[in-house]
Amino acid sequence: MAAGAGPAPRPGERPTVRLRDSEPQEPPRYAPEWLELREPADATARALDLLDPLRIRLANLPGRADGLVVHDLGCGTGSMGRWLAPRLDSAQHWILHDRDPYLLHFAAVGSPRAAADGSRVTVETRRGDVARLTPDALTGASLVTASALLDVLTHEEVATLAAACVAAGCPALLTLSVAGRVQLTPADPLDADITEAFNAHQRRTGLLGPDAVTVTCEAFADRGATVKLQPSPWRLGPEEAALTAQWLRGWVGAAVEQRPELAQRADRYLEDRLAACAAGELHVVVHHTDLLALVRPTGHAS
Repeated sequence: MAAGAGPAPRPGERPTVRLRDSEPQEPPRYAPEWLELREPADATARALDLLDPLRIRLANLPGRADGLVVHDLGCGTGSMGRWLAPRLDSAQHWILHDRDPYLLHFAAVGSPRAAADGSRVTVETRRGDVARLTPDALTGASLVTASALLDVLTHEEVATLAAACVAAGCPALLTLSVAGRVQLTPADPLDADITEAFNAHQRRTGLLGPDAVTVTCEAFADRGATVKLQPSPWRLGPEEAALTAQWLRGWVGAAVEQRPELAQRADRYLEDRLAACAAGELHVVVHHTDLLALVRPTGHAS
C-alpha cells in the first residue's frame, strides 16, 4: 500500500478515495493552527442563503427517513461539520475525508453531536486524498460538502467530483473558494501586483485557483445540475488582526514565490501592512464564493 493511503479496507469493502499517483508523499497542505485561526471567519462568511434550497432538496431525497449521509471532502479539523450539522434537521452520519491523520483526529473529536432538531450526529473518518474519487465513492451519499477545496484541484479533478455527485444523485455544497479579488483599506499601489502574482501562484501546476468556481459551475451544469452561487467574503478588521497578519504573510509570500522580482518592494509592503494591522488601521476583504449544485436525485425527477 502506498504511503499515506490509509488503513486497509475491511473484507468486501472498496476504498472510496485514493492518493494522487504522482504525489503520494506530499506533506499536509494545512496546519491545524491555521485552520483553527480561520474557522470563525469562515463561519461568518459562509452563505446562509444557500441553506434553504439545500434543506428543500435534502427533505425530498430518497431514503431520507434513515437520516443523511454527508461526505466532507478535505475536512481538515472539521469546521464545515461544526458549522453545517447543527443547521440541518434529522439524524446525520458524516464521513470525514482527509489525507492527514492528525487533522482527522481533530475533526472526529471536535465534531458536533446533535442536529438542528436534536437528532443524533455521528462521524467516521477516512484517510486519503480526495482529489480523485473512485466511481463508487459516494454510493448512498445524501450530500457532499467541502470548504476551501476547489481552488486546489485541477480541471480533471473537478470534473470527476461533479460526475461522482451526479452519478450518486446527491447535491454538493462547496464553500469558500477563492475569487481572485482582494480589497485592502487603505489602498497601496502594490496591491494590484501582489494580487496578480498571488493569483498566478494559485494556478501553478494546473491548479484552478480563482478559476475554480467557473470551472465547477460548468462541470455540474454540463451534467444537468442546477447551480447556485453566493458571495462569501472574509471581512477582516481590528478584531481579526491575528488572522489578517497570518493571511498577509502567506499572501505576500506566495506572490513573491511566483514573482521573485517583487521581493524587495514586497518586504517593505508587508512590513507596512503588518504595522497597520497591529495598529488596528487595516481592513481587508478577501472575496470567496459558495456554490450549491442541485443534481437530479437518482431515479427521481429533479
